[in-house]
Amino acid sequence: MKYLSLVWASLFRSRTRTLLTLLSVVAAFLLFGMLDSVRVAFNSGGSVAGANRLVVASRLSITQMLPFSLGTQVEQVPGVRKVAYAAWFGGIYRDPKNFFPNFSVGPNYFEMYPEYRIPAAQKAAFEADRTGAIVGEALARRFGWKVGDTIPLQATIFPQQGSNAWPLKLDGIFTIDDSKRKGEESQLLFHWKYFDEANDYVKGRVGWYMVQVDDPAHSDRIAQAIDALSENSDHETKTQTEQAFNQSFAKQFADIGLIVTAIMGAVFFTLLLLTGNTMAQAVRERIPELAVLKTIGFSNRGVLWLVLGESVFLVVLGGVAGLAIAAALMPAVSAASGGMIALPTVMPQTWAMGIGLMLAIGVVVGLLPALRAMRLKIADALAGR
Repeated sequence: MKYLSLVWASLFRSRTRTLLTLLSVVAAFLLFGMLDSVRVAFNSGGSVAGANRLVVASRLSITQMLPFSLGTQVEQVPGVRKVAYAAWFGGIYRDPKNFFPNFSVGPNYFEMYPEYRIPAAQKAAFEADRTGAIVGEALARRFGWKVGDTIPLQATIFPQQGSNAWPLKLDGIFTIDDSKRKGEESQLLFHWKYFDEANDYVKGRVGWYMVQVDDPAHSDRIAQAIDALSENSDHETKTQTEQAFNQSFAKQFADIGLIVTAIMGAVFFTLLLLTGNTMAQAVRERIPELAVLKTIGFSNRGVLWLVLGESVFLVVLGGVAGLAIAAALMPAVSAASGGMIALPTVMPQTWAMGIGLMLAIGVVVGLLPALRAMRLKIADALAGR
């Protein structure tokens, strides 16, 4: 620490170059902080043990549907308190870019999710309306829908009577109090019975079952018992937590981890080249000064650590600033996403990985210039050779 003032003075010897490099590091770690927090949150599915609500889906693929009759068997598994079911619909509203989750649900679906707050009158209207639908508040706000509107949903997978038109009447709007789950307000739900009767292709099939267990401590045992029901059949199942199921469902569209890794790999490779060039140029310009340091008593190893310290300090300074800005922006990004992203700040795992990357990048980009400074001969340097 006693050489911190010397490191600081050396870094800002060329203020414009250092500031531009620093801004590049800040931008890189700002991007890293936001993307990796999403990745960490997305991949934190957890174990089955301790979960009181499980999802039973096809072991092969989420796109493979399960027989309706399986629900009765699941209800008879010891420890199962309640079973509901749903099926992915995949409809679009006006334009494919207006994507939002939409699926059909069984009659007791909202009993499984009491946290979905629906006015009693609206819920009763939905239950009495064969072609009724319920949407989340965020989705209704996004498209300006209100109770009583007709939503002209268009099928992409399941036509009815040769047509893709599935007009649904909006009977209710639900809300969720938990701010971390506001993303669930961006979905549309309608009756599975209507879907089963009206679609042209699929009969007596559901997409997945939701299972409420009587004791979360027995979740693992119950999951194994449920999967044993369909073992060696043409519809083998995989029972997992809701969060793990949601992750596997989203991965049908994109592998978040792979996307983040690819983007950040390109960003950090560019950062290595940029910061490495900055340090190499800084050492070249300061060869006479380094020779003077050796002349007044700095050892070769001392000069090496001095230059290496400059490199690490530059990257850590910019990296911490970038992650701090990401942490400050994350609530605003979550709010602007309409609930699709619910992250209060940069995740602790991201901070840990970020600090490790800062130190590694600082050492990598500073090592060659530091070695050159260590091997510098005083006479040659002062003579300009």
